[in-house]
Amino acid sequence: MPVLAKSTYQRPGFFRGGHWQTIYSPVFRRVAGVAFLRERLVTPDDDFLDLDWIRTKPANQRLVILCHGLEGSSDSVYIRGMSRAFMQEGRDVLAWNYRGCSGEPNRKAFSYHSGATYDLETVVAYVVALKQYTDIALVGFSLGGNLILKYLGEPGNPMKKHIRRAAVFSVPCDLKACAEKLAWPENRLYNWRFITELSAKLRDKKKLFPDEIDLKPLKR
Repeated sequence: MPVLAKSTYQRPGFFRGGHWQTIYSPVFRRVAGVAFLRERLVTPDDDFLDLDWIRTKPANQRLVILCHGLEGSSDSVYIRGMSRAFMQEGRDVLAWNYRGCSGEPNRKAFSYHSGATYDLETVVAYVVALKQYTDIALVGFSLGGNLILKYLGEPGNPMKKHIRRAAVFSVPCDLKACAEKLAWPENRLYNWRFITELSAKLRDKKKLFPDEIDLKPLKR
């Protein structure tokens, strides 16, 4: 993968600093004209994944599978924006939600993580079994990008041979370094948001699996 010594990206003049560029979109951006059709896919271990589809035309052979980031979903503004962009290109879109990210707790004591390539394999296998798409692409953001790169690089995923291309954005390839950077005082807003949302999910899991979930480490 090439390293860009100098980026050609030019930010808008009013986006001064990385924090404003990071916060503006999820707070202020709105994406209209995106209507998903939801389908529930049962996993091999009797859990479920909620798949949100956009089908642009009958018998379309081109599909983009979108993978969201940590505590995101198909309703995240960047997923909706990318869905609209591909929809306008005439491609079908599948924005899938990780376990516990579609607005309903999943059925297992565990949920999702950046290495859960078995769920991505389940989604790809389901798409391949439809025998409709000859051009399948993967697009991932942050944790979703990490998931895609791991999936494409590891052995034992037979369905990945059907993937024609992939693109990823803002990938935390070094999870430990990213976690340490999030703990810096200047990033406390992002860290607080992630910890708050993940802690709430863990407390909900405790109600469903009281003997399998230990909340004591949350105090640390």
